[in-house]
Amino acid sequence: MGDPKYPRKAWRKPKRPLNYELKMDELKTLGTFGLRTKRELWKAHTELSRVRHQARSLLALRQEVRAEKEPILMKSLARIGLVSSDATLDDVLNLNVNDLLSRRLQTLVTKKFGFRSPYQARQAVIHGHIMIGDRKVDIPSYTVTVEEENSVHFAPESKIPEILEKTKSKTPSPEPPLDETADESKDQGSFA
Repeated sequence: MGDPKYPRKAWRKPKRPLNYELKMDELKTLGTFGLRTKRELWKAHTELSRVRHQARSLLALRQEVRAEKEPILMKSLARIGLVSSDATLDDVLNLNVNDLLSRRLQTLVTKKFGFRSPYQARQAVIHGHIMIGDRKVDIPSYTVTVEEENSVHFAPESKIPEILEKTKSKTPSPEPPLDETADESKDQGSFA
């Protein structure tokens, strides 16, 4: 039994956790979106599974019942930006985890403000440098709605915008090209 405040787990583990291809896909997704643990990825998989299950159950209903329940699901998904306003249930069934993870605050901050990595954006969010409208949000997994997307900005007391400008203004010096003839002479000398 869990804590009474949190009655059930919000995630399910994969059925075959030792599958090599699955592990490689998970690691690639973790790095792309800057997730801290695989549990965050599993939460996204579970949420997507729940939404797709709702869509499949709506497809199985009679037309009259489906006509009144389908707009509720589609409106909630369009509000968070997963599907367009004129999408169908087939579009919901075609969603993947990357669509859901791209609506996280951490990912939107990475794209909008030009952080070097999603982990850097995650740190800015956790430390309270990011605001949505007039409130600070320090939860990297917060799902940003379409209306809130334009109101994401830095907190007024944050020094991060200045730091980002300094790093953008400094252009990295290119590494000098290696002299190929020097490499060939080293290789030839080792075999002679």
